Amino acid sequence: MNDATFEHSQRFEVGEVAGNVRLGKLEAMYEELYAEVIEDGIITQDERMQLDKMADNLGLDKARLRRLEKALQAAYEAHAEVAITDLSASAEASSSNVGAEAQPAVDPRTLALERRIKGLEARVAALLSELEEARSHVSVEVDFSDHAGAKATVASSAPQEDAAELARRLRHDPRDAPSLHALFDAYKKAGELDRQWCVAHVLSHLALATAEEEQVYQTYKEAALIRPRASVTQDAWQRVLSHPEEEPLVGEIFSVVVSAVLVGRLSALRRDKQLLKLDPARKQDPEKTTIQAVRCFHWAASILGMASPPLYVDPDYGAFVEMVPGVPPASRIGAKALVGRSAAELAFLAGRHLACYRETHFVKLLVPSARGLEDIFLAALLIGNPRLPMSAQVKAIVVPIAEAIEPVLESQGLDRLRAAFLRFVDEGGRTNLQRWTSAVAQTCARAGHLLANDLGAASAIYALEDPAHLASNMDDLLRFTLSDRYTTLRDQIGIRLQQA
Repeated sequence: MNDATFEHSQRFEVGEVAGNVRLGKLEAMYEELYAEVIEDGIITQDERMQLDKMADNLGLDKARLRRLEKALQAAYEAHAEVAITDLSASAEASSSNVGAEAQPAVDPRTLALERRIKGLEARVAALLSELEEARSHVSVEVDFSDHAGAKATVASSAPQEDAAELARRLRHDPRDAPSLHALFDAYKKAGELDRQWCVAHVLSHLALATAEEEQVYQTYKEAALIRPRASVTQDAWQRVLSHPEEEPLVGEIFSVVVSAVLVGRLSALRRDKQLLKLDPARKQDPEKTTIQAVRCFHWAASILGMASPPLYVDPDYGAFVEMVPGVPPASRIGAKALVGRSAAELAFLAGRHLACYRETHFVKLLVPSARGLEDIFLAALLIGNPRLPMSAQVKAIVVPIAEAIEPVLESQGLDRLRAAFLRFVDEGGRTNLQRWTSAVAQTCARAGHLLANDLGAASAIYALEDPAHLASNMDDLLRFTLSDRYTTLRDQIGIRLQQA
């Protein structure tokens, strides 16, 4: 790779940079300080004064911060099995009640909190085995379709013929050779060069191309990376790039609570002494670095209409790239991306990874399991409607999560959750979070493929990561390459091939 590999053309127009996860930085800074204060199990009067001073300096709402403290304190006590002693509260009580009897050594509120936590732990422990068994046999699905106001939607489709009929068959089986050859001929006859090339690309990748099809693919194959005229717009993300099964409302709901989930994740990692500290010396300046992987991420972010996260290189990290929780979250690029990767492979990695930083996707990096996402999703719905009907078993898990999330939300966030709950019920009150999770992964892979413009690059990465699922992972990219969505997207960013 030469130094000019990851540069934009002079015609490239940077569009709106949006879509990244938005975090409440000030409250996260307070969370970091508070987590350090309670680490020894004691809040002294001096520490309380320091917390209040910081809150004042940052212009934070003390009432909300007290609720945040309560949530963090409950999480700490439940994990560490110790009670937090707030000496500052005792000192304040003593100063306002001179001559009164001494306060008891243990705060009654703390005792009540301990009893509540123990009760919840006992209930959860009793249900864990049964819940785990039930969840292991079903997809993670949230269903409030019987809630008042729920509506059913029925999709209808009209029969298609010719190229449209061939495309329909290929959506079911993108490796159907006779249909691929026929579709190539149909697009050739119609003079649709870009779509003809896309079919030839699939045929070449599958080693099914005829001499003519291979010649078309090789003739118009980019010698270097794509050089679009414009970045992907927010509308294009939602309407064209996203996988059809990625339900937008689910992502919107997660986007409201994601900053709270990050605060909780940071608190838990710090509490467990597992918070990764990145070496400041390894942080890269994308404008000055000569490391191709770093330059690629910066190049990719611009095309995707996003801001690049802080980038660190770590040759000791054995994988490709990972998100490291922090304020802001950062990306650590590992050995597999730093050495031995082609420009197209780096482009695929960068696009796929950066797509996960979108506000509607980021919770998936914090909570990879669909089961954990189910709990957070239900907690968000519960905040939107506290009277939401739930079984006692589900409430035992979800209510503490909702109580930890709500103090971090601004009033606008609470309003968005109330509105989202009504929309969720109005749209049927059902979602399958396992399906949504898979769709998000496919959306992110599509973003990577758009940048790489090379099915072979995606296949090479998947072969290294998960060879057992290589074919199934590639099938969606084959369908995407043959789709109207891909052609529309290529046209919008200015890389669609045109007849001379």
